[in-house]
Amino acid sequence: MTLRFGTDGVRGVANVDLTPELVVALGRAAVRVLGKDRPFLVARDTRRSGPMLEAALVAGLCAEGADVDVAGVLPTPGAAYLSQSRDCPAAMISASHNPFPDNGIKFFTRGGRKLPDAVQERIEAELDSLVAFAGPGASGSGVGTSRPAPDVVEAYVAHLVAALEGRRLEGLLVVVDCGHGAAVEAAPEALARLGAKVEVRNVEPDGTNINAGCGSTHPGALQREVVRLNAAAGLAFDGDADRLIAVDDQGALVDGDHLLAIAALDLRSRGRLAHDTVVTTVMANLGFRHAMVEHGVRVVETSVGDRYVLEAMEAEGAVLGGEQSGHLVFADLATTGDGLLSGLVLLDVMARSGRPLSELAGVVTKLPQVLCNVRVADRTGLDAARPFWDEVAAVEAEMAGGGRVLVRPSGTEPFVRIMVEAATAEAAEAYTDRLAESLLGTLGAG
Repeated sequence: MTLRFGTDGVRGVANVDLTPELVVALGRAAVRVLGKDRPFLVARDTRRSGPMLEAALVAGLCAEGADVDVAGVLPTPGAAYLSQSRDCPAAMISASHNPFPDNGIKFFTRGGRKLPDAVQERIEAELDSLVAFAGPGASGSGVGTSRPAPDVVEAYVAHLVAALEGRRLEGLLVVVDCGHGAAVEAAPEALARLGAKVEVRNVEPDGTNINAGCGSTHPGALQREVVRLNAAAGLAFDGDADRLIAVDDQGALVDGDHLLAIAALDLRSRGRLAHDTVVTTVMANLGFRHAMVEHGVRVVETSVGDRYVLEAMEAEGAVLGGEQSGHLVFADLATTGDGLLSGLVLLDVMARSGRPLSELAGVVTKLPQVLCNVRVADRTGLDAARPFWDEVAAVEAEMAGGGRVLVRPSGTEPFVRIMVEAATAEAAEAYTDRLAESLLGTLGAG
């Protein structure tokens, strides 16, 4: 058994799929591909398995002759920023929004960029070779050494504060849900330095409570707190703080579609939206697209995954991109999605405009969206399932541009995902049921 990269690094149940032995080999493989001219920076989130996998990864990196700066608990975008500012490769140990038994490892090349597919494939090949036959590593003075990396949170917070170019958030009451994750130190500190009044929630990680009923995947309690405290906004982060879900002054959720639209229109109004273009994924709500067209902003669409958003941004020369899930990328300020940075940018728009978040978010009127996972006998037969695709075409014709259908197979499970947006929730449900029935009739139930 070995490891394979998904859309965001390698991931699995810690000490079951992601064992120390495999992680040592992964560290060695990473050095062989990414080089050892500069020390690696290694960071992690607050999971119980984090120190164990950190030790294994550092051992593997050093065994192949790389030196390592150990950053400890730090958000993923903090690791990416330090990779950029120090011109060094970096690794982040985290499973993002997954429950605490899971963990994962993602790498950044020198300069803070996520690995292209070709580089990941080279690491996988080296890993396979090492698992089959480890062979000797470095020896004597060639063995790498590790050391604590001091003041990494301070450096990251200073970077976040500088992003506002001297502007302040004076007096804004903000409720922050850190999800017992990697943002527990950096998020409250950055907001406080910018003058916001901060009410902090879920900042007591015990190794098992990361994302547990809190953070960006469980924002219900935050919504109630924002209303109770009459706050200007709420900010919720996931375990590694690379995504943001916000709450407006009325207690309503503000997801990535809203956040992206608010940022796009603000940048455009200041002449900073390069090529009047924003990049998003196929999962973005049709209401987002309508809003952008109405305001003269071009939308470029990619597959799901912030890696693909970043690639399209680079190809298009765009400075803004993101996902409905809350990953936003501000290319002028960061090399990857950053939930804390996204939150500060959002609050900055509120402070400069004097408009409440509920009003700003109103730029996007979302169409009801229904997502259904259909278990089928053979998802690989989807492309050739002609009767089903005929039914999809019939549904789209009936909606006449007032909705859309998105169908994609799961990459790891025996499911086909059907997403329908329509003018009403009832219509979306009916169309989804109709398409699911057609799919099962064509491919068979799994």
